[in-house]
Amino acid sequence: MKYEKNISVVDILGVLVLVGVITITATSPYFLYKLAKIMLKNKDLSKYDQKKFSDIFSYAIKRGYIKVEKDGHDIKIVATEKGKRNFEAHKFAKLQIACPRKWDGKWRVVIFDIPDTQKLQRNAFRRKLKSLGFYSLQKSVWLHAFDCKKEIDILRNFFGINQKQIQVLVVQEIEGKELNKKLRDVYKV
Repeated sequence: MKYEKNISVVDILGVLVLVGVITITATSPYFLYKLAKIMLKNKDLSKYDQKKFSDIFSYAIKRGYIKVEKDGHDIKIVATEKGKRNFEAHKFAKLQIACPRKWDGKWRVVIFDIPDTQKLQRNAFRRKLKSLGFYSLQKSVWLHAFDCKKEIDILRNFFGINQKQIQVLVVQEIEGKELNKKLRDVYKV
């Protein structure tokens, strides 16, 4: 697998968030090269790749996204809370719902009851549902034709909203011929 030259801080954070901590023996002068190989799973990194990785890694440290700690002869690398938040914000911004070729004939109904004390989250949640292509039946009832459970979980985590406040129902049928036709037109199913 050839490493793409457009690696970003988010790629590094993604690995660290996934694995938690990377520990590497730091006695070698090729520390960053070894780290890049581990994180990018590539055995043939060019000088350009190594330099780019080194620059991005240094940038992430300076911005406070990752922390490097010496532990005896080892070095531990972890994502900081700021880095984790940055990674989550990136996931949130890039969130999309996959539209399979063939529709399974089921509607996903998202219902929520988010209190006034969380009005900002509630309004932002509605805006994100709209941007993801959900159809509004009521202020707190939204529909989508395709599986969106993972995306709703990401939104719950991002906004700090629990599962009691947001529910996803999978239904076979929506009442009303006109509404069904309109929904099928909206989602081209």
